[in-house]
Amino acid sequence: MTSRERMLKALNFQEADRIPITDSPWGATIERWWREGLPTDIAPEEYFGFEMVSFGPDTTPMFPVRVLEETDEYVVETTSCGGVRRNHKDFSTTPEIIDYPCKSRADWEKLKPRLQPSKERVDWTGEGLEYAAGAYERPREEHERPAWYAGLEGCRKARADGKFVCFSAAIGYDKMQSYVASERLLMAIVEEPDWVRDMYETDADLTLAMYDIMVEGGFQFDGAFMYCDLGYRNGLLFSPKHYEQQLHPVFKRVFSFFNDRGLPVFLHSCGNVKALIPYFLDEGLRCLQPLEVKAGMDLVELKRQYGKDLAFMGGIDVRAMSDPQAIEEEIRRKIPVAKQGGGYIYHSDHSIPKDISFQQYQNVLRLVRQYGTY
Repeated sequence: MTSRERMLKALNFQEADRIPITDSPWGATIERWWREGLPTDIAPEEYFGFEMVSFGPDTTPMFPVRVLEETDEYVVETTSCGGVRRNHKDFSTTPEIIDYPCKSRADWEKLKPRLQPSKERVDWTGEGLEYAAGAYERPREEHERPAWYAGLEGCRKARADGKFVCFSAAIGYDKMQSYVASERLLMAIVEEPDWVRDMYETDADLTLAMYDIMVEGGFQFDGAFMYCDLGYRNGLLFSPKHYEQQLHPVFKRVFSFFNDRGLPVFLHSCGNVKALIPYFLDEGLRCLQPLEVKAGMDLVELKRQYGKDLAFMGGIDVRAMSDPQAIEEEIRRKIPVAKQGGGYIYHSDHSIPKDISFQQYQNVLRLVRQYGTY
């Protein structure tokens, strides 16, 4: 059975030979694993047997990226969205945005003309986009990470290899946080809803137009993977009322676009987003990811409540992975329930951090295959 066949069965609420497997280790995690025995002559994703591959356009304003400051620990650089960010040099944490391009709607109106669809937004060759060549590249410790699939030829090879190929893009509220500081954006949701809706709609227009450009250029997709964090540890970032009024119509349009083309839609949304699941179902969402455990997103509870209508991807607590007994209990309790009737894809509940050893992660995947086999 190919990865594509296995994924489609899960997404169509059917049981395959086992649950599909995919995950997201940090780059710094991979470098640790190389030192601990991970082969360096094969892409880590291929070594672990991950089954989903994503390709997406650049939907930012494509401002030139350049390094402003560099210390032993941090790098400060401009972003393609027009802001400035500070990040650890091993990229093992979420970056801190220290300046934003849009302090007002007037700033947005100046930026908006840069958000036009074009072929230049696609990495056709797999070598990266030229405008971002000034971005910081951390020194490799010993090895260059082998490429998995990149560019148009990478997409064709992934499909030939039976992988499940997704179109991917960040959209909605989370994307707008690259333009507008969180506090300012939350105030705008209440006080300037027309501006917020215009940002959402403009970004959605660009995303959908870029899908058409990529397909016309030869890319073929099996699904659509959208990114939009909408929650935090204790709940939503804003009220369900404001979601319903501003973002729900946009998501419904975007998800319908992909569903009409036969592509099941995934949504990555960190935090506790349980209050939005009825909206997600109305929008046509097929699969919710990553089900952050520390935010109260319990895979077993969600499966029992929504498992006939919504597939799930994730929900396995990364905090348990360093303890063999804890991670076996985590997987033993959740996966046998989640896999019943299809509708579940293994993924951690967050990216794999560098404090998880290669041996520990191998044990995680061993347990996933053990408990995830039908």
